[in-house]
Amino acid sequence: MRLGDSEIYSLNTGMFKLDGGAMFGTVPKPMWEKAIPPDEANRIPMALRIILLRDLKTKRNLIVDTGIGEKWSPKLVQIYAIDHSESTLISALKSKGLTPDDITDVVLTHLHFDHAGGATLTTGEGAPATPTFKNAKYYIQKDNYEWAAKPNSREAASYLQENFQPLLESKQLVICDGEKDFEKKINWPGVTVRLSYGHTIGLQCPLIDLQGQKFFYPSDMIPTASHVPVPWVMGYDIHVIKLLDEKEAILTEAVRDNWTLIYEHDPKLPATKVVKGSKHFSAGDPVEV
Repeated sequence: MRLGDSEIYSLNTGMFKLDGGAMFGTVPKPMWEKAIPPDEANRIPMALRIILLRDLKTKRNLIVDTGIGEKWSPKLVQIYAIDHSESTLISALKSKGLTPDDITDVVLTHLHFDHAGGATLTTGEGAPATPTFKNAKYYIQKDNYEWAAKPNSREAASYLQENFQPLLESKQLVICDGEKDFEKKINWPGVTVRLSYGHTIGLQCPLIDLQGQKFFYPSDMIPTASHVPVPWVMGYDIHVIKLLDEKEAILTEAVRDNWTLIYEHDPKLPATKVVKGSKHFSAGDPVEV
């Protein structure tokens, strides 16, 4: 989609799977399996969808999140059913005529491995991880970086140092302290973030305003279109009550201002509007982005 001097795309960088019960928390399986059917191991397919935003005037190219990356052992590839057969981060960018060296800005919503895994790469087994985008600044919230650097036992398996410590060492990691600080440091008109503390600490969700059309990337706050209803949250979420309040506020604004939500993990629906019924929010009609 082109709007003025900007282009915005949703790009899928691959697929993986997680346990369906964990992805839908207390939602009964007979309900969630109708939305996303599980495999024989109770895992559901999940996209690794990123945003590409291009400013054709300044030649800046921004991506939001980086997918799961390719630094995985064969055992973990099997456990998570990581599938790059149809698309990778690099091939997704290539489809738009870009190489990693063309990326100038990377917004990391948070540092869980399926969001920050592609931020770094290795040249082979045992080789140290290095930044994937050598000409880019990587933006993360201070609260999330500090949380990831010393993770609790529940999230330790999701926050992998190899995905972000090389960015700090290369002086490419820009640590932002709140929404206003992010806006100041990225200095990109129309690109802001909303913070969330329900899924994990210090998750930043980009809100992109292009000539009055607003695109919201809720990341793991609302990972799929099936998670739009406020009570449909994940077992992975660390502060569920806080998340319920955050979703209610965000979805109310999304309906009021006609936002397009771009879903990071939905296996079929890249983006939709949001509608409010008599009692509940739900995903509206698909939107092509």
